Amino acid sequence: MKESSENNSSFDAKEFIKHLTGRPGVYQMLDCNDKVIYVGKAKNLKKRVSSYFLRSGLAPKVQALVKHIDGIEVTVTHTENEALILENNLIKSLLPRYNILLRDDKSYPYIYLSSHHKFPRLASHRGARNKKGRYFGPYPSAGAVRESLNLLQKIFHVRQCEDSFFANRSRPCLQYQIKRCTAPCTKLISEENYRQDIDHAALFLEGGNQQVIDTLVLKMDAASSFLNFEKAAIYRDQIIALRKVQEKQYVSGDGDGGDIDVVAVDVRGGIACVQVFYIRGGRSLGSKSFFPRNIKDSDASGVLTAFLPQYYLGKDVPQEIIVSELLGDAVLLEQVLTESSGHKVTVSYNVRSARARWLAMAITNARYAVLQRLADKAGMQQRLEALQQVLGMDSLPQRMECFDISHTQGELTVASCVVFDSNGPLKSDYRRFNIEGITPGDDYAAMNQALTRRYTRLKKGEGKIPDILFIDGGKGQLSEAEKVLEELQISDLILVGVAKGSERIAGNESLFLSSTSKPIILPSDSKASHLIQQIRDEAHRFAITGHRKRRAKARTTSPLEAVQGLGAKRRQILLKQFGGLQEVARAGVEDLANVHGISKQLAERIYEQFHEA
Repeated sequence: MKESSENNSSFDAKEFIKHLTGRPGVYQMLDCNDKVIYVGKAKNLKKRVSSYFLRSGLAPKVQALVKHIDGIEVTVTHTENEALILENNLIKSLLPRYNILLRDDKSYPYIYLSSHHKFPRLASHRGARNKKGRYFGPYPSAGAVRESLNLLQKIFHVRQCEDSFFANRSRPCLQYQIKRCTAPCTKLISEENYRQDIDHAALFLEGGNQQVIDTLVLKMDAASSFLNFEKAAIYRDQIIALRKVQEKQYVSGDGDGGDIDVVAVDVRGGIACVQVFYIRGGRSLGSKSFFPRNIKDSDASGVLTAFLPQYYLGKDVPQEIIVSELLGDAVLLEQVLTESSGHKVTVSYNVRSARARWLAMAITNARYAVLQRLADKAGMQQRLEALQQVLGMDSLPQRMECFDISHTQGELTVASCVVFDSNGPLKSDYRRFNIEGITPGDDYAAMNQALTRRYTRLKKGEGKIPDILFIDGGKGQLSEAEKVLEELQISDLILVGVAKGSERIAGNESLFLSSTSKPIILPSDSKASHLIQQIRDEAHRFAITGHRKRRAKARTTSPLEAVQGLGAKRRQILLKQFGGLQEVARAGVEDLANVHGISKQLAERIYEQFHEA
C-alpha cells in the first residue's frame, strides 16, 4: 500500500497543475485506494490546487493531507457560488476524512417562507426542511441570507418577526415606523394587499421578477441626474445584493427534481471522454469520467451510443438520462433500460432550464478531461514517435513551434507563437506579436512580420531554434515562412503548413512540406495528426485571446468593449442591471442572458471575456 504521494505515488502534482484550468470549480483529492479524502472549492482551480504543493508555509494539517494525495479530480463550474454549493453536496455525501479535520461542516442556510399563516413571514432557516412552506436556496452563508432578508424587507415590507411576537402586538412596532413592515399584526394592511407583497417576494426569490431591478435602475438614474450620488450608490448596492439573491445555481435545484444522470461526450485528438453527472433529488452529487477505447472513426454520437447500454445494463438506472448527442436508437434504449430496471426510463436530448445548465456543465467537464488526458506524458511520447515517423526524422522532436494570426476584419492583428516540447505545452515560451504597418487583413504580411521578429531574436541567441515549425495555413503561408527562413539563413528545421480541409473538420487537415509538392493527408486516427491538431488549436486559442485583449485595450479600459456585438447602449444597461463591472464578471451565462437585450449567444461571449481557459 502506498504511504506517501511524495515517495511512492505515481501522481505528478506539477504536471497535473501545469494543465489545470483557471476557471471556478471543485477539486476532490484521492488517496492510494481512490477514496476521496478532501473536497474543496476554488474561484481559480489552478491557483488553489497549486497552493497545496508549496515548499513552505503550509499548516501541519495541510501537510498531512498532501502526503496522502494520490490523485486529484476536478469539476468545472460556471461560478464560484456554484462551486461552493457543489462542494457542500459532495462533503455531505462522501464525508472525506480531512474535511472533518480542516473545516466546520455545517449545513447551508435557506430563506423560508411560511404558508400556514394569514400573514406569512420570511425567515432564515437551517436544518431539516419539514415545516409547511417554501424554501429558497441554499445560500453560501448565513451572512448572505441575513443580507438578503434585510434587503427583501426594505423592498417588499414583509414581516420577519417570530409568531409569538406577532400574535401579541396591540400597536405597530419599530419596523413599521422605519418602513420595513406594513404592520399586518395590527391590521394596518389587508390580507389581500399583503398577499401581493408576499407573491412579489416569492417571485423575486424564484428569479422571475426583473421589474424590481428595473425599478431600482430608474431610481439610481434619477438620483444621479439630481447629483445625489450618495443615494445613487445605495441603489447600486441594492441592485448588486438583489442580483446575488437572484443568481441561479446550476448545481442545486429545488430538491424535487428526481434522479437524473447527465451524460456528455467529447471527442478530440483520438481520445473520447464520457462525463456522467449524478443528479439526485435535484442536486448534483459530482461526476465521473470514462475514457472508452477503440473509438477509431467514431464520432461523438457513435461513442455515446456504444457507451450507454454497456454502462447501464445490469445497474441501477435513474428515471431520466440526459445526453449531449442525438441518438439514432434512443427509443430502443429507453425500452431496454425500462425493462431491465423495472421502472420507466426516459432518454432526453433537447432539454431546457435547469437540465440545460446541467448538460452544459457536463459538456464543459468532458472537454477539460480530454484536454487533461492529451497532456499526459505517456500519450505525448506516443504522439511524438508517430510524428517522427511521418516526417522522417532521425530522432524525436524536442521542440515545436506553431504560428497563427487573429484579427477582426483586419483590425488590430495579433500573431501567436506557441511552443511544445516533449512534455506538452511550454507556456513560459509562448509569445504574441502585435502586427503593425501592413494592409489590414493581409495575413501573409502579418505572418512574415511575426516570423521575422521571432526568428531574428532566435538568431541573436535569445532562444532556441525549434525542430519543427508549424504554420497554420496552406501553400501561401508556407511560402512566406520559407522567405523569412531563407533571409535569416535558418535551414536546420522542418517547416510544415497545416491547412484545414474543404469542410474545415478537425482530423481532415492537409500537411504541406517544403520538400514535397503534394500534401500529406493523415488518417483520422493518426497519433501524429492528433498532436498537430492539439498544437494548432492551442495556437489558434492563444491568438484569439491576444487579439481580444488588444482590442479591449485600444478601445477602452473596459473589457466589455472587446465583446463582439455588445454596443454602448447594451453595455450601459448591463452595468446598471448588475451594479458594476465586477458583478458582471462574476455572473453566469444564465444570469447575463436574463438581462433585456442580451441573447444567450452574446451572454456566452461576455462570460468568455472574463473566464479565459
